[in-house]
Amino acid sequence: MSTIARQLFQLQELELALEANEQSQIKIGAQLGESQEVVKARGKLSSAQKHIEELAKQQKSTEWEIEDLTVKIKAIEKKLYDGKIFNPKELGSLQTEAEDFKKRRSGLEDRALELMEQADAAHKSVSTLTEELARQEAQWQNEQKQFNRDLEQLKTNHVDLDARKQTLLAQIDATAIGTYRDLRKRKGGIAVARIEQGTCQGCRITLPNSELQQSKGNGLVRCGSCGRILYLP
Repeated sequence: MSTIARQLFQLQELELALEANEQSQIKIGAQLGESQEVVKARGKLSSAQKHIEELAKQQKSTEWEIEDLTVKIKAIEKKLYDGKIFNPKELGSLQTEAEDFKKRRSGLEDRALELMEQADAAHKSVSTLTEELARQEAQWQNEQKQFNRDLEQLKTNHVDLDARKQTLLAQIDATAIGTYRDLRKRKGGIAVARIEQGTCQGCRITLPNSELQQSKGNGLVRCGSCGRILYLP
């Protein structure tokens, strides 16, 4: 078994683990911060609350108009029935005006009832949206706590992996490291391939006996097919 091939294989495993660790940190980092789902839920709740405020304004305005018409109707009816007006034309005009005000008031009363029903539905919607927002915020907070715990663990693992890598690098010949680095760049990150059942796991090609025998020695042996360093466990 080649000691240097074993060391390079271990180095590769550590570097692959470090790369995976860094990618995991990036992925978790992207999930930290405000949740889009929570932002959307807050937006929906805010819109629903503004709708309630607008309905309340419309209700108040409608109530004022009803009160104003009621006052006007009472004033006209007082004139009609206090016996001070005898002119039929004037009486007819007042009656017409009173009927017109009553029709307008009736329409406003229907509108007021409609607004009350809308307000009731809007309050129920706000209640539902408030509960949904609370649920999503609680879930988001729990996820953020877990993400932070996972991130801290990844950072701790990264320090450990890097320390092991530096220790191993100090034990390997610089020329061999140069060859390994060059192969990692050219071979998709895999410079050292295990031999399993006489096959190079880098290219899945069965190795000739000469290469299998050489891989048992202490030097660096390259796969004749893919060019990767062979490692026989």
